[in-house]
Amino acid sequence: MDHIVTLNAGSSSLKFGLFARQGDAPVPICTGLVDRIGGAEASVSLRGPDGGKLSEEVSDMIPDHESAQDRVLTLLQRQFPAARIAAVGHRVVHGGPDNDRPIILTPDGLRALEQLEPFAPLHQPYNLAGARAAMGRFPEATQVVCFDTAFHRHHPWVNDTFALPTEYYDIGVRRYGFHGLSYQYIAGHLAQTAPELHSGRVIVAHLGNGASMCAMRAGQSVGSTMGFSALDGLPMGTRCGQLDPGVMLYLMEQKGMGAAEISDLLYRKSGLLGLSGLSSDMRTLEQSDTTEARRAIEYFTFRARRELGSLAAVLGGLDAVVFTGGIGENSARVRAQICADMAWLGIELDAQSNDASARVVSTAASGVQVMVIPTNEELVIARAAAEMSA
Repeated sequence: MDHIVTLNAGSSSLKFGLFARQGDAPVPICTGLVDRIGGAEASVSLRGPDGGKLSEEVSDMIPDHESAQDRVLTLLQRQFPAARIAAVGHRVVHGGPDNDRPIILTPDGLRALEQLEPFAPLHQPYNLAGARAAMGRFPEATQVVCFDTAFHRHHPWVNDTFALPTEYYDIGVRRYGFHGLSYQYIAGHLAQTAPELHSGRVIVAHLGNGASMCAMRAGQSVGSTMGFSALDGLPMGTRCGQLDPGVMLYLMEQKGMGAAEISDLLYRKSGLLGLSGLSSDMRTLEQSDTTEARRAIEYFTFRARRELGSLAAVLGGLDAVVFTGGIGENSARVRAQICADMAWLGIELDAQSNDASARVVSTAASGVQVMVIPTNEELVIARAAAEMSA
């Protein structure tokens, strides 16, 4: 039987999966996570299809994504030596203006995607490093790339452009939107389990170390908080989120900072880490009693509330809000702060359901249904890999 491996690199994590291909449908065998890459207590966990733990270890020997990818591929080959890898599916954050669906990766395609690394420097190099490693480890396998930007490629023009001279739009300076694989999964999940909501107006909040929100009408993206790069919109673990461009001009002209220094500041030293001076991890901040940690959480939720109202205006109303991602799925405190005093928008949270992270966390009387749905980007990637390698 043929098998599919999925690799999904985030800014501080690597999710992975092994799937058996039965016809065109991938059947999960295991999923795993390398978490807190580069930290003192990085962890590698492997779970079966029922969620049961197969293995877990803590290590300080995972300094970077390349080491994490090597650990994952070695672990899968050791745990499942009989697996015959027919395809490897990769999450690649940026597909540029033309890629609106998955592609089979070739050496020429890899070189083309390398040209997009300046658009997503915190992700694209790691995504492509994983692809190179898999091409070397599984040379006979079909390498399939799924783009986070693809889900948003048919935005209305007004949400796709900046108010710059049009020649900049023509060369690719536009709003791309990201986290598309997560949004695609949620859209498909709603289509199967809540078709009346899927056909309506839904805002999905993908909140994790990277964070964004997406307005969907009938399962299609019509607005996103992220723009040209994965810096825009909400504050994130180490990324600043929305920032007045004048701040960058000030840093260059008055503080003498160069492009590399500013990039390091905005991508790696800002967000929750910069505000708290403590950590980029929401779990750590929620356990802290410092004023800075509290303020970081308050700013995070304030920006999410602001974007929630903006996206509701884009949709012309609201039928449902879905929380997903590591923070969205697990932090009752963050969900409560975002939804507080939102009765004017039709949102009324049920405290007990929210504390339990139930599927529906709004009250029965709430005009807008608020849901918690775990995302599954690996399944989206595996489906594409199965279809394109058949």
